[in-house]
Amino acid sequence: MSWIIAKEIKTEEVMIAVIARLLDGVRHVAVGNSSPVPGSAALLAEELSAGAMRVSMLGSGRDQFWTNGGVELFDCAGQGRIDAFFLGGGQIDGQANINLVGIGDYPQQKVRWSGSFGSAYLYFVVPRVILFRDEHTRRVMVEKVDFISAPGVSKDNVYRPGGPHALVTPLCHFSFDKNQGRFKLESVHPGHTVEEVKDNTGFDFDCPKTVPETPMLNAATTTLLRDSISGRIAKTYPKFAERVFGIV
Repeated sequence: MSWIIAKEIKTEEVMIAVIARLLDGVRHVAVGNSSPVPGSAALLAEELSAGAMRVSMLGSGRDQFWTNGGVELFDCAGQGRIDAFFLGGGQIDGQANINLVGIGDYPQQKVRWSGSFGSAYLYFVVPRVILFRDEHTRRVMVEKVDFISAPGVSKDNVYRPGGPHALVTPLCHFSFDKNQGRFKLESVHPGHTVEEVKDNTGFDFDCPKTVPETPMLNAATTTLLRDSISGRIAKTYPKFAERVFGIV
């Protein structure tokens, strides 16, 4: 793929570009529910792969080949037939632990979210799990999550072929070092700064002396995203497609 800085780009398109690049070389990527940004990125990467990649997206009539949804997703993941997946969280900490349950002491939590569902299982078996969140603040990027729905790291004696690969937010792109159990700042999105990332992140992370600006899609690929991929993602996420791409 070719990657350059594009003008007049939306935050969601920046995140889509980063995630699409992180999917280079993936054979089969699965997309869960409530994931329009990763879904768009997966469809874009599939298109650019010229048939080398397959996308399975829950809730999609065209891009889902399962007949029993999540059950078949878990089966495929357990059999090693899914190379990449996406997870978010109400809270994410510096060890890539995610919280999908709520805020406060369990079970008397003052805020409750949707629940862990299959996040812990998929976090352990899918080789390349990309974390994403559409909010980058200290209430989301915390020092330590209130509840671990899915752990980012495991002890050495735990068999774990899967785990966190990266974290993509509206401000930046982090990679994750599984040996160190820490995030590293890889790039900062156009219009933002390293200081802004530090101010809005509650956990420590590795930061090089020089942090590059996030590269964007070239003009041709941006056109592909807006003119073609937008129509495909609109089938599953119509409100997202209307807000980001103007698809009614």
